[in-house]
Amino acid sequence: MEIKILQLLDGARKAEGLTVIIDVFRAFSVACYAFDQGVSKIYPVGQIDLAYGLKEKHPDYILVGERHEQKPEGFDYGNSPSQIRRDRLDGKVMVHTTSSGTQGIVNATKADELITGSFVNAGAIIRYIRQQQPQKLSLVCMGYACQHPTDEDTFLAEYIKACLEGESVDFPQMVERLRAGAGARFFAPEKQAWAPQADFDLCLDLDRFDFVLQVKQEGDLFYLQKAVV
Repeated sequence: MEIKILQLLDGARKAEGLTVIIDVFRAFSVACYAFDQGVSKIYPVGQIDLAYGLKEKHPDYILVGERHEQKPEGFDYGNSPSQIRRDRLDGKVMVHTTSSGTQGIVNATKADELITGSFVNAGAIIRYIRQQQPQKLSLVCMGYACQHPTDEDTFLAEYIKACLEGESVDFPQMVERLRAGAGARFFAPEKQAWAPQADFDLCLDLDRFDFVLQVKQEGDLFYLQKAVV
């Protein structure tokens, strides 16, 4: 298996084979928690106007996401797992737009298959890759607003690669490095309203879920579906 770790939108556009679009803080962690809360389908969209348009056509849809980390006007939830966990969302259809992860999905046009990546379902992702046995595996780290690489996304790519290759990984050390670095914003008092400390812990709850999120297409829209592994 040829494994490549790629970065940002350029990486998404170059991705081939089975492709994992990674966004740990917080898009694809949020998506996992949303399914756990009962959501039936998630439409990840790149443009916020498309999200508003879908809501207008389908008032029962819920809008989830962020711009500049904060919940856009009219959205039901921000891009926050702790917010998503407040309510049961049984049977709800969710429209999800963020600055990073959802952008990777819409730009990975050369990939044979897409799944999302987060630490909360890392074990399931690894099992799924082993089952599929792709000739090419692309691990795409979406970074911060698709503008610069982030440790949390790169760490997950390295974690997946190491596990597939039978190497040991010091996950607790990764967590501590993130706590002092890329994740420090979750501990800033002035950011608790939209980037609470609870989100840091929820996004790094390793192997909490036993499913992968597959990216499928429905007309012009992509959607996520849960597949237990």
